[in-house]
Amino acid sequence: MRIKRAVNAVKKRRKIMRLAKGYWGSKSRSYRVARQAVMKSQMYAFISRRLKKRDFRKLWITRINAAARINGLSYSRFMHGLKLAGIDLNRKMLAEIAVSDPASFANLALKAKGN
Repeated sequence: MRIKRAVNAVKKRRKIMRLAKGYWGSKSRSYRVARQAVMKSQMYAFISRRLKKRDFRKLWITRINAAARINGLSYSRFMHGLKLAGIDLNRKMLAEIAVSDPASFANLALKAKGN
């Protein structure tokens, strides 16, 4: 007896075509091309989920560095000063303070300079 997989094959193709919806040209209409495009886009999505973390950390460091230099410190001296002062804030929060509340950031910079 042979196994008929028509239903499963159609489900598999339908899933790929749903994922390829909105792609340009034959990438959204032809199964063979759509499959390649979906595989590639899922690969990019996987990689980008990891790159996003690096990109945000770079952004936070850039913002902290800019705010620290306004207050007469380099990024590394500012971070080292905070560590010596016992102030344990992560870069995300420091960047948010630097953007939204420069006065509080200036106080942090003074404490970082103090040591």
